[in-house]
Amino acid sequence: MTIPAGSLLALDNVYGGYGGVDILRGVTMTVQPGEIVVIIGPNGAGKSTSMKAAFGLVNVREGRVAFEGRDITNWRADRLVKLGMGFVPQEHNVFPSLTVQENLEMGAYLNPKGMRARMDKIFGIFPRLAERRRQAAGLMSGGERQMVAMGRALMAEPRMLLLDEPTAGLSPLFIEQTFERVVEINKLGIGILMVEQNAKQALAIAHRGYVLAMGENRFEDTGPNLLANREVAELFLGG
Repeated sequence: MTIPAGSLLALDNVYGGYGGVDILRGVTMTVQPGEIVVIIGPNGAGKSTSMKAAFGLVNVREGRVAFEGRDITNWRADRLVKLGMGFVPQEHNVFPSLTVQENLEMGAYLNPKGMRARMDKIFGIFPRLAERRRQAAGLMSGGERQMVAMGRALMAEPRMLLLDEPTAGLSPLFIEQTFERVVEINKLGIGILMVEQNAKQALAIAHRGYVLAMGENRFEDTGPNLLANREVAELFLGG
């Protein structure tokens, strides 16, 4: 697979995993500026591992990761945040004893200048957080905590946002709202790479998608085309 020029994020023939065992076996994918790209596939396919490899949380043994053309393979996560990347993990993604506002302030620790204006922008995207800014994040619902986690990542003003299973465990209402917020964030010019178990809904908002199986690329196409692909539907979308 050829990496297109001008890619915002690129994984090029990446091998890597945990404890010397390769979970990823030649994974290649890109996110172009302004795109929403979704990764789907069965459990154990390497979806979250691909995202963690992009963010320096999984060792890349072979291949490379590039951000805006710069080789960032195996860079530390704090360097990547400074560079313009943000990552929202699936679990343990808020400081539960801190208030909503304090969580957002933590997201601006590398660049506190203009923090209040950025926070107001986050409250515009997530009005519920403005209403509960003084509430401890650990006392909020799963959907609300996800908003806090996304908001905190956005406080660093990333150009690329990585979302690992953002709707996992959420109610249908919060699932819908989360996807709406993803689209809204993308309209700000932020590229998004998202791993999702609610594959049909994710592909419906995606510009492009990748299907992984056993740590390898299986399909790549636009979101609508993957939804319309009979083989993808039967194998990975529940028919």
